[in-house]
Amino acid sequence: MSSDAEPNIAGVLLDDHIIIQNKEMQNQLESKGYGETRQGKFLLKPFEAMYFLFYKKLDLTKGKKKIDFEQMVSIASEKDEAALTKFLIYRDLRVRGYAVKDGFGFGADFRVYERGQFGEKGAKYLVFGLAEGKQEKMGTLQKNIEEITKMGKEPILAVIERRGDVIYYKISNVKFVENTKNIDSSGFVFS
Repeated sequence: MSSDAEPNIAGVLLDDHIIIQNKEMQNQLESKGYGETRQGKFLLKPFEAMYFLFYKKLDLTKGKKKIDFEQMVSIASEKDEAALTKFLIYRDLRVRGYAVKDGFGFGADFRVYERGQFGEKGAKYLVFGLAEGKQEKMGTLQKNIEEITKMGKEPILAVIERRGDVIYYKISNVKFVENTKNIDSSGFVFS
């Protein structure tokens, strides 16, 4: 990330919300797909704050205390156990040049816009984050995928490997059929 790619930001941490008070900064951030205005306040999501803290582009305070990246990870993880996973995916997508907003349902973590399309078109991709080794119920994921594809969006599974690398998988509709043919009465599978 180049030093002038993103502005230097001053923010205030209130609970797990990051408030940006400078109007000019709000406009700059909003035009690049960061943050949102809620109840008259411009807020960054925790993963956005971690992104800016990671690259030392955010001056974050809580009262008179300065909050650094590690502290923000800790604060965000108290409210959301997947906070670090979300940050890693968010950072990877942003570095690749995508505008990224939080998901709006269907269990998706993020809405991802084609490069250069933010503000012009809706999100093309809905990204589901998953840390390697974490289990996920396929039935729930399958229902979400069906709904997402009906909306014309592409579901993507972002898996965080143990080393922290992000691997993306395009997901398509799959029908899982229960295989009862090779199961004996005890429930064991035999070949």
